[in-house]
This record gives sequence, C-alpha cells and structure tokens, in this order.
Amino acid sequence: MVLGLLAVPVVLLIYALALIPFTPSISDLRKVKAAKPSVVLTADGQELTVFSRANREWVPLAGISPHVVNALISTEDARFYAHRGMDLRRTVGAALHTVQGRVQGGSTITQQLARNLYPEDIGRSRTLTRKIKEAITSLKIEAVYSKDEILETYLNTVPFLYNAYGIEMAARTYFDKTADTLDVLESATLIGMLKGASYYNPVVNPERALQRRNTVLGRMVRHQKLPTEDLAALRQQPLRVDFERQEPEIGPAPHFTQQLRRWLIEWADRNSYNIYADGLVLRTTLDSRLQAMANEAVARQADKLQTLSDTDWAHKSGWTVKGSKRALMLAFVRDSAGYKAAIAAGKDDGQAVASVASDTAFMQKLREDKTRLQAGFLALNPANGHVLAWVGSRDFAVDQFDHVAQARRQPGSTFKPFVYGAAFENGSRPFDGFVDQSVDIALGDGSFWRPSDGGGPTGAPMTLREGLVYSKNTITAQVMQIVGPQRVAALARSMGVRQSKLDEVLSLALGTSPVTLKEMVASYATLANDGRYVEPMLITRVEDRNGRVLQEFSPAVAEAAMSSSAANMLVDVMRGVVDQGTGAGIRSRYGIRADVAGKTGTTQDNTDGWFILMHPQLVAGAWVGFNDNRVTMGERWGQGATSALPMVGEFFQQAIKAKVLDARAKFTAPDGLSKQAPPPGLDPLLLPGAPLVEITPAELPLGSAVAGGAAAVPAPSGQLSPPPIKYVTIQIHSAAPPAVAELPPAVQAPDPRVEQPAASPRELPVLQTVPPPVSEP
Repeated sequence: MVLGLLAVPVVLLIYALALIPFTPSISDLRKVKAAKPSVVLTADGQELTVFSRANREWVPLAGISPHVVNALISTEDARFYAHRGMDLRRTVGAALHTVQGRVQGGSTITQQLARNLYPEDIGRSRTLTRKIKEAITSLKIEAVYSKDEILETYLNTVPFLYNAYGIEMAARTYFDKTADTLDVLESATLIGMLKGASYYNPVVNPERALQRRNTVLGRMVRHQKLPTEDLAALRQQPLRVDFERQEPEIGPAPHFTQQLRRWLIEWADRNSYNIYADGLVLRTTLDSRLQAMANEAVARQADKLQTLSDTDWAHKSGWTVKGSKRALMLAFVRDSAGYKAAIAAGKDDGQAVASVASDTAFMQKLREDKTRLQAGFLALNPANGHVLAWVGSRDFAVDQFDHVAQARRQPGSTFKPFVYGAAFENGSRPFDGFVDQSVDIALGDGSFWRPSDGGGPTGAPMTLREGLVYSKNTITAQVMQIVGPQRVAALARSMGVRQSKLDEVLSLALGTSPVTLKEMVASYATLANDGRYVEPMLITRVEDRNGRVLQEFSPAVAEAAMSSSAANMLVDVMRGVVDQGTGAGIRSRYGIRADVAGKTGTTQDNTDGWFILMHPQLVAGAWVGFNDNRVTMGERWGQGATSALPMVGEFFQQAIKAKVLDARAKFTAPDGLSKQAPPPGLDPLLLPGAPLVEITPAELPLGSAVAGGAAAVPAPSGQLSPPPIKYVTIQIHSAAPPAVAELPPAVQAPDPRVEQPAASPRELPVLQTVPPPVSEP
C-alpha cells in the first residue's frame, strides 16, 4: 500500500517529463515576446492596414490603469509575485475543494496566459494532461518573461467578447475610453468578466456583472488594494456601460488588402515566415492620394445613384404584391429560405408567398439588400502595370464581394474596341465605309439575332471610325462579320482578358461574355501602352521588421498584344468618343483637357454601366450595377455615360488638379491620326443597302470585293475592297437604296448624349420607328 502511494508521484513525474516535448519551446515563447504583426504600406509610405491575428491594440503596462492591475492580481492570483508560474498552495487547495464537490480554479495568471497563448497546444478541457501541460508551459514562461511582461502580455491577449482582445479594446468596447483612463469600477467590471465572459457580460447580463464587479471590489479591499471605507459607496454605483462594438480597422483599400493577405500567407508559408508575428513590411504599388480620390468619387456618385434607385424601387410603386415590379419581387420571395420552408411544410405557392410577404421587416430587408447599388473602380499605370487605386465595393463592411477582381459582368460597348482593334490589325482603315442598316445574323438553329440601335437604321453611310465613336451596334456587327469572332476573342485575350471565358460568337461584338473590371482596365492599359500588355502588379517588395529586403518584385516583361500602329489608330478613334461621342461628358462636365481616350458601356435594360478612360500615365475604369443582375438601373440614369462616367471623371479631375497626373502628357498616337481622308480618287463609302455576300466560312481571296447581288464581283477601280477575312453565313437586309446622286456628302453626327443597349442574342426585336441620336450598349 505504501509502495503504491509512493509510486503515484513517480508516475506523474515520468508522465510530466514525457509531455515536455509536446509543449511550446523556449524559442517559441521568445518569438511570442517579440511578436509583431505585418504592416502593409502604400507606394508613398502610408499605412494601409496591419495583419494581426485578432482585433487588438497592444498597450504597454504603463499605458494600463493601475486599477486594472490591482483588480487582476487581487482576484486571479494574489500571490502572483511570490511564485514562479505555479502556486502549489493554491493548486492543492483547489484540488481539495474539487474533491469535495466544490469546483475551484487553481490556475495562476501565468497558467492562464499559457492557455491564452497556446490554446491548440494546451487545450481547455478539464483533464490531467491539460493541467500538466499548462504547468510546464507556465514554468517556461516565467523563465523567459519578467513579472511585468507577463502582466502586460496577459492583459493584451485575454478575450472580452465582441471580437475584442486585450484590455485596450475592452475599454473601448464597454466604456468608450482607453485602458489608461479606466476607473476602479470599470476596472473591476472588466476583470470580473475573466471568470466567464458570457455569463458576466455587462451588456446582456447586467445584474450578474454588477454582482461580480462588487465581488472583485471586495477582494481588492481584502488584499489592501482599495480602502475599506470606500467599498460600501462603490458597491451602490451602477455599471454605466457605454457599449460600442469595435470593428477592426479595414483601411482605405480593404478589397486590395484582402488580395494581399491571401498572397502574403502563401508567400510566408513558402519562406517560413509568420505574417502575424514576424513583423513583415509589405510595400505595394497603391498611391494613397489616388486611392482617397477614388474612394470619394465612388462614394459620392454611388450615393446619388442610390437615391434614384430608392425612388424607382419605392415601397408603394415597386415592392408590394400589386406593385409594378411584382414579378421580380415574387421571384425574390420564392428564392428566400422562408418560402422554401413554407413549401416544405406543405403550403401551396400562394400561401407560401403570402406568409413571406406578410413579414414586413423581412420584406424591407430583402428590398434593401436587392436594391443596394454596387460599384467597382480600378486605376493602373499602363507603363508598368502598377495598381494605383482599387475600390471593390461601396462599403466593405456591407459587401466584401470584390467587384474589381471577382465579379464577372457583361461589358457591353466597352468591349467594342476589341472588334475595331482586330479590324485595324486585319488591314481595315478608319475611313472604310459602311451603311447604317439592319443586320440579321443567323445563329445556326433557324433563329436570327438582329443588333439594333433602338431607333432603327438610318440608311446613312458611316465610316468605321464613326461606328466606334458613336457606338453604333449595326456598324460594329458588320465589322465583326468581317474580322470574325475568333480574331476578336484572341485579341481580347492577348490584351488582358485572360481569366474569363469568351464565347466566340458574333454577339461577342456587343460585349455579351462576362468579364471582370480588372481584365477590362488591364486591356485598355495595353492600348495606352502602345499595344503592349503588362500584367497588373500589387507588390514591389517584402521587408523584414528591420528594413532588410527579403524579396523585390519588378514589373512583368511587356508582351506585344497588338501592333503599335493598330493600337495608335484605335487610341485616336477613342479620343473621338471623349471629344464628340458618348464620353463627351469628360470634356463638358469635368473640364478635362488632357490627352485622354475612352469608352462607355451599357448592357441590356441598363443592367450594367461601364466607363474606362485612358491617359498616357493612368488608365481607370468603373462599373456600376446591382449584385443580382435581375435588378436593373433606371432609363434616366442607368447608362454608362450617366452612372459610371462621373466616377472616373471626378477621379481624373482631382488627380490633375492635385498634379498627381501630368495634364501635358501625350499619347504616342498623333492627334487626328484616324481622321485622315482616304487617298485621292477613292470613295470609301458603300452604297446604302448594299448587302454583304453570303458565303461559307472560307478565306476571302485578296482583292475580292463586296457588292450587291448574290455573288461577289470584282471591285471597280477606285473602290475600296475588304482585306482578307473569314466570313460567317449572315444576311443583311438592305434599306431602300436612294440614287447615288442623293447620297449625303457626309454622315450626320448623332447626338452623343443618349445610350441604348442592344438586344441580347437570340432575340429579334421589333425595329423602332423613331430613330435615336446615338446607341450605346
């Protein structure tokens, strides 16, 4: 019996020794002592964010109220300065109480710190193994840390609910003050929560929290940290909680830093670093001034548009069972969990809809969620691919979905430059002639797609340049027939649309394949960079906490995506979009006189609004719409020139005003390059109504021509002929051709202020009888 009793401590000792390798090492503890989160900086040295493990702000012990320290030691570990990590007297006492059925904690502050620092290694289960691991780790902590360092580390790591870690965040959360200004009552309240944060939560359980606070005050008196004569009066005081949840600082570019966090975690894993402890410094390409301008421009314009949207979706006009948008509202209701639960419970469709629609609070929230307008904005340096500004949504706290790199939306007319760029690469010239006439495109299944401009064809001749400047769908469709969707898709991929799938069909000309804003802005940057694609980059270098460079990153090698001559020609045509076309608001409204070129875009029913503007030093683009593409923008304000252009316009205006952007910089493309007249003796205009020839896909012989009738005939002397192309079987209905002498000498320039989206593929819209000034899908 005696031998058995003697064997127990020996066995425990052997077991404890066996557990030592499974506890944190001394080097691990030293790393925690020196732990420092990673910091992300802009190109101009401003802090973007800090990558910390928890929502805490570390404060030194001298920055914490003495009342907090006194309350902590009096309540949790009265003999803190007398032991070396374990209080044997308290441990034995706690064990005896536990045997008697009165569970009592015996952990010292150091042991609690061990649990807080290494919850996975030590655990929190009530087992002998956990207690031994905890004791071993506490002894190691005492060997590495001073008593003041233990107190400081403990008070900065202990959790206080509501994602608040450490005494500083707790002081802000529950009393709206800093840790150094906490009085004795507030200190006792927070220390009282350590026994059970949820149970003694002063917000949810104020009565329990008050009792626990008074218990802490009593222990402070017992250990001579509070005068006895003050206790009675203090116990009568209310809690006076001033609660405010402390959200983590997200910084000015949260979607951008989310991209960086994912990248840095992978980089740190490969290079044996910890992003939360090793004090890495990540230097980025972002410009803090341009980011602030982008944030302001997006917020101001989106708020204006939201007001218009709220009017369109007002409760009485559009969000009731009898409202004008009843069908869409019912679709949202049928998508809801409440409706599906009602159906599962045996209700029919009408009963399920009625039960959900009768919940006023739910319907209000549903309306707010579905009709909250969203936006994305991106700015790049076209020469080196540096990302200069990135706005992923209107408010990261509300919508973390990134509308720059994640959202794929139809680009509408912002895709048209790829069509015209492919035409220039294929030998077309800006003065090549077309006729604004209806176009029926066979889809191969017996149906036709007829791209229109909302008001029907005019029958007027129009040059290739004018087709893009005024964003004419009928002209773009004819250009697409000439170059073919394969060439257009290949050019788009080469210029920057490299992640999204492009359907190689004729309707691709009007931007029917969804892409990201990042891809589109990168592609336009290729244009501004003389046709050379540079992959967008976010990071320039990684440093350690002492400033030593761990890795440096250079811009990617520029890839020739298209010839510089074709790129220059396309840039000059797109100058016309800003000077006289659908992007004219850049000049008239924002007074920008710099050398810029761009393109607007609007998809069917005003679902998406786009605008991208190029400058030799900066390319920026914006997208506007709703997360659910069944919700559309209004006719008055949903077009890209009205919704997205103001964001980009204000951004450029402010960048030029602040001299971040050089207003004197010029593209390499000579101004007016695309306005050159055809060679003498050549008439570039086709007769109105002259149909293209229907042929099977084949290489068109060089020098062949397009003429009226069912077969191709040689081009007359002096008549322009198309370059070598591959044709797709199509048919263009001709307008009644007037006599040659009645041809107008020049195209009447359409009014650039109106945009009209094109019909989607596989629809054959009825032609409108009232011609619009300009269309803009």
